[in-house]
Amino acid sequence: MSFTPIIPTAGLAGWAFLSRTRPQQEASFNSAPQLNRDVTYLKETLPKINSPDDLVGNRRILRIALSAFGLQDDLDNRAFIRKIVEDGTSERGALANRLTDKRYLAFAETFSYLTEPGAVSIPDGLLDRITTQFQRRQFEVAVGEQDQNMRLALSLQREIPQIAEQFKTPSAQWFAVLGNPPLREILQTGLGFPKEFARLDIDSQSTRMRAAAQKRFGTSDLTELSTPEGLERITRRFLAMSQLRESQETMNGAATALILLQSARRS
Repeated sequence: MSFTPIIPTAGLAGWAFLSRTRPQQEASFNSAPQLNRDVTYLKETLPKINSPDDLVGNRRILRIALSAFGLQDDLDNRAFIRKIVEDGTSERGALANRLTDKRYLAFAETFSYLTEPGAVSIPDGLLDRITTQFQRRQFEVAVGEQDQNMRLALSLQREIPQIAEQFKTPSAQWFAVLGNPPLREILQTGLGFPKEFARLDIDSQSTRMRAAAQKRFGTSDLTELSTPEGLERITRRFLAMSQLRESQETMNGAATALILLQSARRS
């Protein structure tokens, strides 16, 4: 029997509850039989995977591996994933380097050892890292089934510090944010940009988002925003703006329904 995360209410109150109870809820979630079976299979089987063909040829391993990077929707795109891994990341023209979504870059970097000549062995610590990523992302998916905004808020806590560590220049960090769909949605919503914002060229998006972050949070430095205090400011702003938008949509929907009802009564 699986464990369903408990989120008693939406918005900031729900986030406070989830933050406070997250360690206990994650522990209960990770003890679920199905998740344990996947983790056991991963630990037993991944060390035997010796090539990109082995990786994409084992559907269960591929599902777990992709899920660890939030790429589970690509499970059936095996040729695409094989190309991602085979190209690696060292060449500028490698597929992972050319894609806007930098989750593919992280995936390619993680499994680059499969393209090395000679005997292949999994790098030290990699199996534990993939296991932890898989468990955390599965918990986020389960949270999202209760409240999608909470899932996004959890992903923020993980992704911003990773980007701040991996990319050293401010421009590279912000481009990485814009190339990460969950982070883009969080900051686009939290900073008050409309959906049409995505139609701008990437340089304009980066410039405007950095300026908005400076105005709203007092800094556009993602290294500063990756601290617990910075992450909490972004999270609270995102959840508040999300609730505001949802309330406006509900009110607009109710107003439209009332107009239609009044029109029907007159006819």
